[in-house]
Amino acid sequence: MRAYVGVTDGQWYRFLAERPQLQEVNFWRPASDKAFRALQVGEPFFFKSHAPHNRVVGGGFYSGFARLPISEAWELFGEGNGAASLQQMRDAISRYRHQPISPREDPIIGCLFVRDTRFFGDDADAGPPPDFASNIVQGKGYDLADDAYAGYFRDVIHRLTGPAVELDLSEPWHRTGPVYGDPRLQPQRLGQQAFKGVVLDAYRHRCAITGAKIRPVLQAAHILPLPNGGQHRLDNGLLLRSDVHIMFDRGYLSVDPKHRLLVSPRLREDFGNGEEFYSRHGQPITVPDRTADRPHRKFLEWHVDTVFQAG
Repeated sequence: MRAYVGVTDGQWYRFLAERPQLQEVNFWRPASDKAFRALQVGEPFFFKSHAPHNRVVGGGFYSGFARLPISEAWELFGEGNGAASLQQMRDAISRYRHQPISPREDPIIGCLFVRDTRFFGDDADAGPPPDFASNIVQGKGYDLADDAYAGYFRDVIHRLTGPAVELDLSEPWHRTGPVYGDPRLQPQRLGQQAFKGVVLDAYRHRCAITGAKIRPVLQAAHILPLPNGGQHRLDNGLLLRSDVHIMFDRGYLSVDPKHRLLVSPRLREDFGNGEEFYSRHGQPITVPDRTADRPHRKFLEWHVDTVFQAG
């Protein structure tokens, strides 16, 4: 297992600590030049205040990374961005960028999503972890199999989960649990809003089937729906135009395990049209660049076998 300790300012964490109902937060970065690869989804992520306070004040579980315009980050997370309004968020980002953001500018920022957050309070926070140098400005990752760090992180992880959760810090964070159970113990499971953000980013803000890129009509669709045992996982997601999403959910469209579009003959029989889709039948859809992020075979097979109206 790995853990990450990110450096934050007092205004961000105090704002969120006063709102314990916000269980998904965006630990944003003012620039988006580097992807975040320090953790796997579900591993612990902690918040450490700047010096001179220099305390670990809370944390949660990593839920994905996306590059998003500020407006989209606000639309998805609202106050979970650590600000009371979009303008306050823009002002905070401006301070870190050392230049004002013009009214028409909507810059892309790095968004690190953290779910099941908990802030410890002044009587239960912790000092910085071992070897956390004072000149680190963003954060540092730790391998918890290293005995030098295991004791410290066992304590702070239990502050997040409670002492009843058994931990094996030498193994990846892989404990299983039901979708509607304790989400902290569900591997690869994203938060609801994080799922939308990472799907948008992975599909480059374009519908996987039509290529449409008008943001207000794009939706993160589940291949295997939550009521059927699905999860908020990137490989269980597709970015679809809203009308395409409806047709996919009703079985007029599907995607085979080789990521080729399937179009039901019922689309023409029921509605007398659909040529836009019949012309794409059998063609590959757009998928994320990384193989691990692409729709998983088992979810696609379920949709073809259970939902798709083959005839």
